[in-house]
Amino acid sequence: MSQLAEKPAEKPSLDQVWEWLDAVPDPEIPVISLVDLGVIRGVEWQDDTLVVTVTPTYSGCPATAVIQMDIETALKARGIGDLKLNTQISPAWTTDWLSDKGRAKLEAYGIAPPQPAGGPEKCPHCGSRHITKVSQFGSTPCKAHWRCQDCLEPFDYFKCI
Repeated sequence: MSQLAEKPAEKPSLDQVWEWLDAVPDPEIPVISLVDLGVIRGVEWQDDTLVVTVTPTYSGCPATAVIQMDIETALKARGIGDLKLNTQISPAWTTDWLSDKGRAKLEAYGIAPPQPAGGPEKCPHCGSRHITKVSQFGSTPCKAHWRCQDCLEPFDYFKCI
């Protein structure tokens, strides 16, 4: 596809736009999409302008600019010429917004998904419940570092926020 995508003959449906956005990976955890992460809060047409509302995982998230650029790039490549990105910080993002599909993808990737109890239930590698917290801080501010006592593999736990 060329750098300059042709404008579609008619506006794509919102379902189509959501499908396109579901293919845009999170820049910090590329195994899940921005839709699975729950940061895409709304998509609507306002006349001929597509408005996408994004809630960052936290107000100082360094990936926010990259997320917005990735959304813009993905949609413009599909012919969306008139696009407006809104950043919405209230209500604040929460791990409750992670989709079930996203949680399953995190675990398959080796990251324990958030749990209401405040810690992982099991090792995402072997399923053992013999796990130990190594550090409250992991590879990103939203993750903690854990280790399995059976398979001895380290893993990140996506903290509840």
